[in-house]
Amino acid sequence: MSAEKIAEELEVSKRTVYRDISALIGQRVPITGEPGVGYILERGFDMPPLMLTADELDAATLGANWVASRGEPELARAARNLIAKIKAIIPAALLSHIQEPSTSITPVTASIERVSSAMLREAIRAGRKVELEYEDNQGAVTLRIIWPVLLGYRDSGRIMAAWCELRSAFRYFRTDRIIGAALLNERIPERRAILRSRWRLAMDKERERYQVAAATYSPRPQS
Repeated sequence: MSAEKIAEELEVSKRTVYRDISALIGQRVPITGEPGVGYILERGFDMPPLMLTADELDAATLGANWVASRGEPELARAARNLIAKIKAIIPAALLSHIQEPSTSITPVTASIERVSSAMLREAIRAGRKVELEYEDNQGAVTLRIIWPVLLGYRDSGRIMAAWCELRSAFRYFRTDRIIGAALLNERIPERRAILRSRWRLAMDKERERYQVAAATYSPRPQS
């Protein structure tokens, strides 16, 4: 790659590129080339943070395989791509951690979803409201406007934590019961961090109520 291309990509001057490459070579970074010709970074040094230990590699492989088997198509594909990228840069001595992993994932039957979870994740990142057609346990369908907080992944499917305008409270929505959804242009009137903080506080209070109820419950003695 030429210094001119590097400077254009990083929005700096060529003089800065020459200076920084000289400094990197002085630190024994495997760069070959010269001004006016171009530079090559040798294979194996392009992603230093992924120089993983054996345990770190096992953890990354296990997590990626879990997502590949349980995530929606977009995340499953991303997980497989992640494994391929890690495989391409790790030393040959560690390839067995990916080709013959020491961990495994229990197979599951994918839940049927009518709405893309990718859209729900986009709504969370963008801080936008979502309109849902949601089916409850009895099959009744209601129209909800929600402020999505996070999307939880489980073996049996996914669940959306959100503020529900209809109920004026935080609620959980199973994604396999969402019949239809639309990403609205209207933004959530709270910063993401504040909304998530309120959700955590509400969940803490809910757990406290369950604990108190469990502690005070006295089952009737059986005759």
